[in-house]
Amino acid sequence: MAKSTGSIVFLFIFPLLCNNLGGHVKFAYGLEAQKSWCVAKPSSSDSELENNIEYACKILGDCKMIQPGGSCFDPNNLLNHASVVMNQYYAYNGGNGWTCYFSGSGLIVVNDPSYGNCKYT
Repeated sequence: MAKSTGSIVFLFIFPLLCNNLGGHVKFAYGLEAQKSWCVAKPSSSDSELENNIEYACKILGDCKMIQPGGSCFDPNNLLNHASVVMNQYYAYNGGNGWTCYFSGSGLIVVNDPSYGNCKYT
């Protein structure tokens, strides 16, 4: 019986909570339609980063931006290159949280990681 009482209480409290939030329920980091990017976790292993680069580039079909002379080649390291292509993959697939998982090595950020001529989409 306590279970159904809790459900009834929730049904009365939920609309009040929604009202206190400006009439909108806010999920995913508490903000609606906030721009986000996908980067590699700094704690990722080199093999995870290499696998992420290989997988994302295979799907994207073009990873010239991380090749020598590309806009995101420098700094020339796995963490940077993986972050760039993981974000490209994330954006290509609609920016949904699950498209940044990469076996637990992806991280969604809300600060634009773009730098110099390297623009994250």
